[in-house]
Amino acid sequence: MTVGPVAHGGWCVARHEGRVVFVRHALPGERVIADITEETSRFLRADAVEILEASPDRVVPPCPYAGPGLCGGCDWQHATLEAQRRLKAQVVAEQLHRLAGIEREVVVEEVPGAKDGLGWRTRVQFAANPTGELGFRKHRSHDIQVVDACLIAHPEVEAVGAESYDWPGASGIEVIASSGGDRAVVVTPRPRRTVTVPDLDAPASILLNQGKGRTVPRRGSGVLHEQAGDREFRVAGSGFWQVHPGAAETLLDVVLDYARPEPGEWALDLYCGVGLFAAGLAEAVGEEGAVFGLESEAAAVRDARANLRDLPQAQVERGRVEEALDRFQIERADVVVADPPRAGLGREVVERICSLEASRIVYVSCDPATLARDLAWFAERGYPLAELRAFDAFPMTHHVECVALLVRE
Repeated sequence: MTVGPVAHGGWCVARHEGRVVFVRHALPGERVIADITEETSRFLRADAVEILEASPDRVVPPCPYAGPGLCGGCDWQHATLEAQRRLKAQVVAEQLHRLAGIEREVVVEEVPGAKDGLGWRTRVQFAANPTGELGFRKHRSHDIQVVDACLIAHPEVEAVGAESYDWPGASGIEVIASSGGDRAVVVTPRPRRTVTVPDLDAPASILLNQGKGRTVPRRGSGVLHEQAGDREFRVAGSGFWQVHPGAAETLLDVVLDYARPEPGEWALDLYCGVGLFAAGLAEAVGEEGAVFGLESEAAAVRDARANLRDLPQAQVERGRVEEALDRFQIERADVVVADPPRAGLGREVVERICSLEASRIVYVSCDPATLARDLAWFAERGYPLAELRAFDAFPMTHHVECVALLVRE
């Protein structure tokens, strides 16, 4: 088949005998032989297993585990970095057009810290097979591709040497290397099993994952320190922090540029995590202003309160945005920052944010489809898209980080 345009999710779209085929490991314009991997009533999924006519953007994947039937972690190792960013930009633009009726040229910008697209991921989750060997899930599969190294993992993650050892009794482990120089290994045991931790190649705290975001230190404090701008942030265990070493500071700069917080203003930081954006907002509004952060994870709330303790104008509470804005009687704001998970905000939260009558809303999104869906709802309520920037915070994968500015009409 001849491969058509890129689609959201690391696929390209082709047609075979009138049916839509979503093809991995291909590039637009290529002619390929594809192996059908899944069939539904509406479309097929396939892997390009032989390239008959290659795109000029094609390169040999640097990782031996990137390819049909192998590791499912990377989507675009067979394309140049420039081509990857063009493809991601096309996806963002297509989602904006299709779901929100927005016509906009999109450029996906490089994030400092991964010039060749490798060695950037500071938090890596490995799956363990029944004998304790580590690897990654194959695409749309529970099967595990055992690996001896991950090329997109940060060098300080690889320094631990986790893949060199067996982890019997584990269902998976996460290796973390913070910008503050800390390392941690979070171990998830199989049900009713204990895990013997090997002697690793580099010092690291060892934590036990108890589920639902709870971790217990078994060796070391389990507290990691991250740096963004001139501030240090503590992150307990496997709590959320941007995995690209340059992403946190890049996104903070753009959020503050779009939000334009002024002294004395009242700002909201929704899904605030450990307080990255709340800290920047609080410094800008000063003690005569106020920042109210909402976060649903208890550990993140504790971290955020510790990270913001020198900023009395900042307050962080635990709760789901869907109910907590009402519970805390939040009726207005000058500026709102929202950084939801991949599922996006949803209509209920969009409408509640619009009721605050903020003059500026800054929306940070890791999924262009849910971003575009929500932007359509914001526009209906008088908050059209004013500015948008997109960032390659996940090189070699299909993921892209966007920051959107909505200005009240």
